[in-house]
Amino acid sequence: MTTVAGTDLRAAPAVRSRATDNPQLRRLVSYIVLIGYLLFLLVPIYWLINMSFKDNVEILNQLTLLPAEPTTGNYAEILTDPTWYMGYVHSLTYVVMNTVISLCVALPAAYAFSRYSFVGDKHLFFWLLTNRMAPPAVFVLPFFQLYSSIGLFDTHIAVALAHCLFNIPLAVWILEGFMRGVPKEIDETAYIDGYSWGRFFVRIFMPLISSGIGVAAFFCFMFSWVDLLLSRTLTSTEVKTIGVAMTRTSSATGLDYGTLAAAGVLTIIPGALVIWFVRNYIAKGFALGRV
Repeated sequence: MTTVAGTDLRAAPAVRSRATDNPQLRRLVSYIVLIGYLLFLLVPIYWLINMSFKDNVEILNQLTLLPAEPTTGNYAEILTDPTWYMGYVHSLTYVVMNTVISLCVALPAAYAFSRYSFVGDKHLFFWLLTNRMAPPAVFVLPFFQLYSSIGLFDTHIAVALAHCLFNIPLAVWILEGFMRGVPKEIDETAYIDGYSWGRFFVRIFMPLISSGIGVAAFFCFMFSWVDLLLSRTLTSTEVKTIGVAMTRTSSATGLDYGTLAAAGVLTIIPGALVIWFVRNYIAKGFALGRV
């Protein structure tokens, strides 16, 4: 038996194995990594909130973890100035319109892909996904010229329909995965019981895929809410969105960083609320559906 300073070399791996198999040590390391990762993610949000309670002088002249002289003037300006708060109204309007239109179109389309086989179905399904893969900049000029010609430029429906080009394929792809998991025998049983297709789809089938609908609605809302390129190109003054208002904000002394930070904080709130209300559906979607 080989030893070094009276220690059995063959026992060293066993000692290391016991150290790495210690559940308390592994749990401690996991907590440290998780806390570090969460802090890394929360730093930008914290700094945005921190800046929103400062004025421009403090933001530009010194770096502080907490506002030296906290102020709510930035939020007051946004909530009292129509240029600002109407931007949120316009954004929420076209986002909700887009989500409703996308789901109304995607539900029957996904049902057709999941239940029927027809010539070119796989090619059509792939073509739908290619629209999601294309960058929005590719479609900016065609949309701008088309909407300007038919009088839809600078309207809510213009932005909502433009986002449908990307959100409907995504919604179809998500919903098709959920629908394929529902047995076809349910459809046949409902028809035997005298249900029409519309009644069966609304009263029986949609509750069965409620998790998929929640997931699809979440992604449609988020992708439409965070878009800037199309909303900026297809709007001017009447329905200027909050993203557009933030990019066009400046004063004689430069950008108003405090107001922009407050606008950024308020912009996060709708997305956070949507995540809160559909959190259970999202969890089921990751577990069951095609997400």
